Amino acid sequence: MADPILFRPLRLRDVEFRNRLWASPMCQYSVTAEDGVATDWHLQHLGSLARGGAGLVLTEATAVVPEGRISALDLGLWNDAQADALARIVDAAHAHGARIGVQLAHAGRKASTHPTLPGSPSGSLAAAEGAWETVAPSAIPFGDFATPRALDAVELPVLVRAFADAADRAVRAGADAVEVHAAHGYLLHEFLSPLSNHRRDAYGGELAGRARLLREIVREIRDRHASLPILVRVSATEWVPGGFSVEEATELSSWLADDGADLIDVSSAANVPSAPIPVGPSYQVGLAAEVRRGPLPVAAVGLITQAAQAEGILATGQADTVLLGRALLTDPHLPIRWAHELRAPSAAALVPPQYARARF
Repeated sequence: MADPILFRPLRLRDVEFRNRLWASPMCQYSVTAEDGVATDWHLQHLGSLARGGAGLVLTEATAVVPEGRISALDLGLWNDAQADALARIVDAAHAHGARIGVQLAHAGRKASTHPTLPGSPSGSLAAAEGAWETVAPSAIPFGDFATPRALDAVELPVLVRAFADAADRAVRAGADAVEVHAAHGYLLHEFLSPLSNHRRDAYGGELAGRARLLREIVREIRDRHASLPILVRVSATEWVPGGFSVEEATELSSWLADDGADLIDVSSAANVPSAPIPVGPSYQVGLAAEVRRGPLPVAAVGLITQAAQAEGILATGQADTVLLGRALLTDPHLPIRWAHELRAPSAAALVPPQYARARF
């Protein structure tokens, strides 16, 4: 294969990504001081993904306000100390030739939980464990999690500014892109879904109302940063009847294009406990292909584990870039290996000089 699409550059606004094999956001639950400040673990984890040849490395879900954390061990970007810690990680990623982006997030009704780590309990924290109040579009709990408080309409402009302020800090830290997290059952997905959004005001009802908060956030970030690539992650189906659908995700893509977004990162699920998800190789790629019918490029994600599989997704026009998660935890150098396997022209250049003796 003389020139695989997977290893061709991709440009979004003024930023060029060296290839189309990107590292998904993956929660690490490693902020041991519980202050949202990135640690040496994050430096090593994200740095290794950059060194391994990924075109873009995305941070884990990074909370824009303290109460937006999934757990107390999550990253945050609501103050300058957090931005300073992020800056050294950005520098490390750039030194390895990768771009780095920050996933901006608010966990909504799925906040204030135990970290998903071996041996840790699951579900919401108890008061004695440091629980904090959770919020959502409506006072509907996620399964047996704590019941959230419904956000008042006057609080929503504050949230819009919190997302945009966090984007400001990401830019000051040197990040190349931001991703607005509107998937996986967290706050913005909760607003998008008619299953979790029962509001009767301008932020509920039909899709236009349910999408209003997300669109206001994207527009505010774009107004502040004309050339910053803005990605938006969505769950394009909830795998149950009556939920947010791929048709709505495609319509949303058109609106987000008008608002200044640059790419839709297409995932699925996680807003309904025990949804019947048909997990298997490339099980979400068809969703990406549907959303790609809209005006924006898309990323595909979900059990993509082989070089030919990833290249085939791009070659058949189902997506514009591919994101890997667990496969990169297993082997952070997977992009280098796949570049050699597909005989990409950039394969040798992806190898750090210190690793020249490696056998990729």
